[in-house]
Amino acid sequence: MLRTAPRLLRTICTSAAAYQHKLKLALIGQSIFGQEVYNKLRKEGHKVVGVFTVPDKNGQADPLALAAEKDGTPVFKFPKWRAKGKPIQEVVAAYKSVGAELNVLPFCTQFIPMDVIDCPKHGSIIYHPSILPRHRGASAINWTLIQGDKKAGFTIFWADDGLDTGPILLQRECDVGQNDTVDDLYNRFLFPEGVKAMVEAVHLIADGKAPRIPQPKEGATYEGIQKKENAEISWDQPAAALHNWIRGHDKVPGAWTTINGQVVTFYGSSLLDASVPAGQELTIKGASRPGLVTKNGLVIFGNDGKMVLVRNLQFEDGKMIPASKYFSTDETTALELTEEEKMIAEDIRAIWKGILSNVAVIEDSTDFFKSGASSMHVVRMLEEIKQKHSGLQLQNEDVYMATKFADFIQMAVRKLRGEDKEEELVIDYVSKNMNNMTVNMPYQCFINGKFIDADDGKTYDTINPADGSVIASVSSASLADVDKAVAAAKEAFENGEWRRMNARERGRLMYRLADLMEEHQEELATIESIDSGAVYTLALKTHIGMSVQTFRYFAGWCDKIQGATIPINQARPNHNLTFTKKEPIGVCAIIIPWNYPLMMLAWKSAACLAAGNTLVLKPAQVTPLTSLKFAELSAKAGFPKGVINILPGSGGLVGQHLSEHPDVRKVGFTGSTPTGKQIMKSANLKKVSLELGGKSPLIIFSDCELDRAVKMGMGAVYFNKGENCIAAGRLFVEESIHDEFVRKVVEEIKKMKIGDPLDRSTDHGPQNHKAHLEKLLQYCETGVKEGATLVYGGRQVCRPGFFMEPTVFTDVEDHMYIAQEESFGPVMVISKFKNGDIDGVLQRANATEYGLASGVFTKDINKALYISEKLEAGTVFINTYNKTDVAAPFGGFKLSGFGKDLGKLSPSLISCLRVLINEKSNAWVQCI
Repeated sequence: MLRTAPRLLRTICTSAAAYQHKLKLALIGQSIFGQEVYNKLRKEGHKVVGVFTVPDKNGQADPLALAAEKDGTPVFKFPKWRAKGKPIQEVVAAYKSVGAELNVLPFCTQFIPMDVIDCPKHGSIIYHPSILPRHRGASAINWTLIQGDKKAGFTIFWADDGLDTGPILLQRECDVGQNDTVDDLYNRFLFPEGVKAMVEAVHLIADGKAPRIPQPKEGATYEGIQKKENAEISWDQPAAALHNWIRGHDKVPGAWTTINGQVVTFYGSSLLDASVPAGQELTIKGASRPGLVTKNGLVIFGNDGKMVLVRNLQFEDGKMIPASKYFSTDETTALELTEEEKMIAEDIRAIWKGILSNVAVIEDSTDFFKSGASSMHVVRMLEEIKQKHSGLQLQNEDVYMATKFADFIQMAVRKLRGEDKEEELVIDYVSKNMNNMTVNMPYQCFINGKFIDADDGKTYDTINPADGSVIASVSSASLADVDKAVAAAKEAFENGEWRRMNARERGRLMYRLADLMEEHQEELATIESIDSGAVYTLALKTHIGMSVQTFRYFAGWCDKIQGATIPINQARPNHNLTFTKKEPIGVCAIIIPWNYPLMMLAWKSAACLAAGNTLVLKPAQVTPLTSLKFAELSAKAGFPKGVINILPGSGGLVGQHLSEHPDVRKVGFTGSTPTGKQIMKSANLKKVSLELGGKSPLIIFSDCELDRAVKMGMGAVYFNKGENCIAAGRLFVEESIHDEFVRKVVEEIKKMKIGDPLDRSTDHGPQNHKAHLEKLLQYCETGVKEGATLVYGGRQVCRPGFFMEPTVFTDVEDHMYIAQEESFGPVMVISKFKNGDIDGVLQRANATEYGLASGVFTKDINKALYISEKLEAGTVFINTYNKTDVAAPFGGFKLSGFGKDLGKLSPSLISCLRVLINEKSNAWVQCI
């Protein structure tokens, strides 16, 4: 009841209309927190009759005093309220003179006599930053972290003569993140929610609705004030305890140890769940194992062998450095400032003087913190600098790393000049003027955040299928490049910024990447068109448009991947908690096909990144260019190095080595069934998802809407030149409408414009590459030899490039090659079935080793649902075709593969998923 009662009260009492009465208040306390509570209470209409705060420090008034003095509220600055354990009568008398009805103590470091606490009509309420009765005392937030609590929070309680023991008015709690610091908890929850709760508590008291819930004795703890002298690190502890100790003292008072005879304070710790990184050993007094100075910081070890990463170190003289620079002996040469930079330095000097009003002159040697500034002044200083010089973006950490004025100016100028930035992304482009724009195309491997040539220098030409010309010579990745890319992805996953990034920040990067893809959609669509032969309008809408949608969809999933608690039978008297967590698995190898180069990249990689994995992606050898452009945009979006790696080149070499690589934890592949089988053999018990071949049946009944069936049937076959994994590989048309259906199809084909894919009026572009065109022509020859009737097409178009006529075969019997094998091109294969023979056509439709997609056209909903239930395919389209959406899982049965793309991030929980699509109602029915 202790925690639930305040929540219930909050539910019924937070609307503005619920609070009717106002009080006369005395605010006793200090700090920005006190100032915010004061401002909010006055805004709500309560009258603050007096503010009692601490005396000015180093000539600076407390923020609460400043706000009250500005409003004309009486302010009293007593150095103390008691002398020799007794109240100072003059102080008490001054307090009583204001006539307060309630004392509000938002943050108070002074001892207030009970004469004052009990004086008002309603007594006194106090804010305490813990879930009482746990962590009574002055360092409650620190101890919440030091003791590894999973929940933090605050309590507003009625003051009594004990130490944080009074009855509870209300409480709030929040989760504690694995790497949260005191500042994180305070800024994210304890400060903003605490201010709101203090105001709410006053409202409840004013309306006579405030509870007084006695604190339970069970779970009560009291811890003393944490000071520098008792913040030394004790090394004989597990890594988690070391991490909690360090973060529990970050930033004040700072956990410290002795290194080379000097006290060194640790800041910015995080648990490191990875293999031991390379680094230089550093002996630490009392530690049983040396630390490691790595490129990411100082790695220290618990007595359980697990690791903690420390980012920053501070020495006795106050100087703070990145821990990764501990052994660095380079002395940075002082910059010579330009006249403009000197003016900025003087502006900053004036800002320092405004904050450090007790310092007569701001010298180069003036130390910000030793001169009396605190953490709240850091925020003020940075905001004032931002107001005057918006181009100078500084972080809190920058102030702690350069506390002396001269060092701070040097740091600020380096930032202003951009000298502190990471090495700028260098890209060699192949540039072409086409489609009314200049298209810039990277052509090198993208490994660890850089575009580089293949290790052995090999390249190959990628060809424009519209005319057979060379677009670019692209780097052809070697085995050494695969090893580099996997190592970069592994390092990024185990030790890099990506691993430490919270889920919402990952989502923010993915949204930013989607925005950049949308900004560059015309350029991406143009590249996709010339590299794959896709008609530009289709590339813009589907190839690129759905890629953008996919990244936005999965960006929204980043912070919604959840585990579950599981009720289990308890072995009395024990009581156990069982729960599941969903965690990223590591490096994912993604191998994609050439029909939808960017869209397949998005389908495979967006979910991978949303879950926190890193990836090495191999685009199809013949269509690498949009993948490499994507790599450029991912770097511009801010993805850390190593998270995304792109390796153009041979599938037999690069793809095979990726599937075998011991550091790859999952392989995702879209392509042919024979290659999928080879990947399964090579995967060495890795997780694998495969989207393979298809021979999707489309059944058209005589009771369909014929014109619609013709239109949709043509789209089912000729969409994207037939280079479509779910293309209707075989049409079964009911006998009574067969001839009319074929006639209408041929009429529509004759209206199609075949030509330049960049021409907005083009309906049908070139096949992807020459070898594929030759394979399709051979496919048609086989159909004719076996006795099928070639009604239309079957030939190469007489023009430059790899164009093929849309083709129609009829009289196709079940034993024929073209009835059983996928063409993956613009070839409509039509078989007739007897009127009313539903079960017979179903048997023929399912007589294939594939099961990716299927479809049915009929006005009879009962027939449609019966057919859809019996068809053995991952997706069944009803009176529509080619309708996919990022929210619906996609994948096949039988030799069409396993695993799902798109949709909810936990498809592995579903053993067999079928998607039914009814366009009329737009209902997506999932049958498990």
